[in-house]
Amino acid sequence: MPKTYTLGVLAGDGTGPEVVAEGLKVLQAVAERAGIRYDLIHYRFGGEHYLKTGEIIDNDAIEEMRALDAVLLGAIGHPDVKPGILEKGILLNLRFSLDLYINLRPVKLYPGVDTPLKNKGPEEIDFDVIRENTEGLYAGAGGFLKKGTADEIAVQESINTRKGVERCLRYAFEHCRQRNQRKKLTLCGKTNVLTYAFDLWERAFHEVGEEYPDIEKDYAHVDATCMWMVKNPEWFDVIVTDNMFGDIITDIGAMIQGGMGIAAGGNINPQGTGIFEPIGGSAPKYTGKNCINPLAAIMAVQMMLCHLGESQAAELVEKAVMKVIQNDLKSMEANKMGFGTSQVGDLAADAIRNA
Repeated sequence: MPKTYTLGVLAGDGTGPEVVAEGLKVLQAVAERAGIRYDLIHYRFGGEHYLKTGEIIDNDAIEEMRALDAVLLGAIGHPDVKPGILEKGILLNLRFSLDLYINLRPVKLYPGVDTPLKNKGPEEIDFDVIRENTEGLYAGAGGFLKKGTADEIAVQESINTRKGVERCLRYAFEHCRQRNQRKKLTLCGKTNVLTYAFDLWERAFHEVGEEYPDIEKDYAHVDATCMWMVKNPEWFDVIVTDNMFGDIITDIGAMIQGGMGIAAGGNINPQGTGIFEPIGGSAPKYTGKNCINPLAAIMAVQMMLCHLGESQAAELVEKAVMKVIQNDLKSMEANKMGFGTSQVGDLAADAIRNA
């Protein structure tokens, strides 16, 4: 008997529930086609729940998520909640509690999607960014001295452990090998200025790299990486970097692949669960208007299926998205697609059923 996956759904705020609904619609279609069995557990956490109850997320839910196969996340962020409360209380809390130490961001331009890069197309824009997801400046180490005075001091420390760095690098080398394209792994850092943290990263990169003679090793400063992502994105196959630099360069990646409407990402514990999401925000101004692009949420489902080892189903979803882009959508932008949010989900689901 095939395994039944237990999947969590955290629809979130703003347009999150709308795009997650379309992701689930596509999941149902591909499950029927590929013979996948799954059960869903829905979680209520987000801005509206916090405003009503004062609760951000409870420990029982986190422990339950630890045992799940994967979680589909909408977007967290509410205009009536002070920035940082939900992001730290839910997103960062889940990353640290579930040890989701890998952030995986495919940067792939599909045929029919516009990119702001001149003379670049799908052949030039196809690489992955792997970001260490639980350490660095986002670990929360630091504090204030004499806060609110003229002598105020704010310290934010970047925490980099050998264990955390090495496991991220090892995942990146394995991913580069399995991706089986150019087999080139680029370490993105700042060794000329951040001489402690990236001395560790660089030494570990070359030491671990000795176990992967088939992988070409490359290095680029983060500022140069930003430049080359715009000028020559075809130079990259897989990029690995720390938490903050990864956060920054993946937004460049989203733009050159066509915008937030198509960009998805995964927060992964390779030995445990993963949380998959469209990387755009909650977009509250579009809430309830049935005009937001759900393809990023659908591609989050595609990434989730890859994580579960359902490669055939993942391929069906990706091909369906490509078909919708090429044959149906007028634009990737909200209000300009030529179809409503739910219609785009229908188109993708139908493409899977008719494949």
